[in-house]
Amino acid sequence: MYNIDETIKARHSIRKFLPRPVPKDLLFECLELAQLAPSNSNIQPWRLFIAAGAERDRLQEALLAVAREKAPNVPALPEHFTHFRSELGAQVYGVGMGIASSDKEARRAAVLRNWEFFGAPVVAIVCMDKELGPADALGVGMYLQTLVLALTARGLAACVQVALAGYPEVIYRELEVPRQLSILCGVSIGYPDLEFPVNKLKIGRALIANNVMVRGY
Repeated sequence: MYNIDETIKARHSIRKFLPRPVPKDLLFECLELAQLAPSNSNIQPWRLFIAAGAERDRLQEALLAVAREKAPNVPALPEHFTHFRSELGAQVYGVGMGIASSDKEARRAAVLRNWEFFGAPVVAIVCMDKELGPADALGVGMYLQTLVLALTARGLAACVQVALAGYPEVIYRELEVPRQLSILCGVSIGYPDLEFPVNKLKIGRALIANNVMVRGY
């Protein structure tokens, strides 16, 4: 049995992976565990499309071709949440990569690495039926958390990437995703490059009181 506390603490988004293949049996061991996640009425709303090898490379090439020409269609954050994205960017690009905020070309090159899956040998595209709602999206979220913890416990790593959903037409076409499904995000999976400075960052979290309201306890 793995130590759940240590696994939760060890999990973080990896932004550079080693060029080391992920054994199929190890990946499916994690997928089987994730399948045990709770969901509304046990409908198990998550749908994954996994690409590795030549299929992964073809998807990367198609995404990069579009990403070099236009910005992804990613919903903007409400104004009072945008500071979170700015603060994270300052840590990842500024502290981790040493890229000045004024260096637009270096920042753009770093951002394009999203559609290279940060070098991960496996990428999963996470989808959900368009007729489902917020309660079912919660189920997908619990599935994803279960999956990334299972990966972490086995020495693998992941980066959940909303950016990969920014070019849905490419993904629908390249992976033959049915149009009945919404593309929610991607997950890059592989072995982490622990020498990459960004992978050593410890991104902070708010105090519990910022997120949890307690009454009568």
